[in-house]
Amino acid sequence: MLTRRRFLAGSVWTMAPTGSFAADPDIITFDTLYRAYGIRGLEFSQRILDLRGRDVALTGYMAPPLKPESRFFVLTKEPVAICPFCSSDAEWPLDIVVVYLRNASALVSAGQKVRVAGRLEAGSWVDPETQFVSQLRIMDASWRK
Repeated sequence: MLTRRRFLAGSVWTMAPTGSFAADPDIITFDTLYRAYGIRGLEFSQRILDLRGRDVALTGYMAPPLKPESRFFVLTKEPVAICPFCSSDAEWPLDIVVVYLRNASALVSAGQKVRVAGRLEAGSWVDPETQFVSQLRIMDASWRK
């Protein structure tokens, strides 16, 4: 069923610096990523578990990138001033999502809000190229300011 939200989301996601967004991504927010934080760490929300493998859209801030042009970046709820790869994980915010782009792209400076869309993956995974460990990823993604 076409709702106003889905229509507007589809209208907004027409083109991005890194290509076309999915026509009808499910909208997620940082506030709905996790159900709880306990002795076993962060527990994904049921919504995130249900959306694994589906196209999603998320708005946040690009953390300072490892290099000016890249195939991935870290998306955070609030702007961060430090490169996530240049500090200990103790300084990282808990609510981060790694975004793997469909194509390499020049990235924006920290503090600028962006929207990303791509396929959601949840669960521990090690990037074979960088050895970066992530819990949440948006794969084959596109982004726009």
